[in-house]
Amino acid sequence: MSLLEVRHVSQHFGSLVAVDDVSMAVEAGELRGLIGPNGAGKTTFFNLISGFFKPTAGHILLDGRDITRLAPHERVARGMARTFQITEIFPELSVRENLRIPVELAQGLRMQPWLTRAADVRIKERIDELMQLGGLGAHANRLVGELSHGDQRATEIMMALALKPRLLLLDEPTAGMGSHETYSTSVLIRKLHRSQNLTIVLVEHDMRVIFNLADRITVLAEGAVLDEGAPDEIAASERVQEAYLGKAA
Repeated sequence: MSLLEVRHVSQHFGSLVAVDDVSMAVEAGELRGLIGPNGAGKTTFFNLISGFFKPTAGHILLDGRDITRLAPHERVARGMARTFQITEIFPELSVRENLRIPVELAQGLRMQPWLTRAADVRIKERIDELMQLGGLGAHANRLVGELSHGDQRATEIMMALALKPRLLLLDEPTAGMGSHETYSTSVLIRKLHRSQNLTIVLVEHDMRVIFNLADRITVLAEGAVLDEGAPDEIAASERVQEAYLGKAA
């Protein structure tokens, strides 16, 4: 059984068809790339998977359970987390404080007026683990708003990981980065995929990132699936070259 199944999903905004009868199955432990030209429907599709939009038609299943009508926070409780094109962090808080928020949430401790010593120790240990995993230990007490774009993105990814997801959705994680930060973020994604046994769906414009990381790639064009396959199959696809990567020679 696939961890994530999207079955014949469509999204209409009036007369505009943003996503048109899209189906996709992602296996547990897979890193799936999602690409397509601007306006292809990638972000709308991500919003459908994560619950920010309800589809006009079709169904979305997580681990065999229909989550089509569940709200985003209910999907998080089922094991899904995501990041956004624009980095979502609390810039006025430190890295440690940013991570503490989802760690407490994951441990069911948010909104409690007091914590036991044992609970506080567990929280601090989990925060330290996440900072080490994300390469953020040296910035633990710095305000996130003072960090480089790459370190802010790493903080956001680790905040998502703090929720203990089985499925992690990454929406253009290297957007706006230079070569060095893009490489560092790619290394982090690969490390998380392998060491945490995560299933990841990754939207990305940088083809170097997608083709180096993805097990399989789904290509959207005009809201529909244009092609799907392993990176070498997608690179060789004339349809993809014509629609997105440049017309085939």
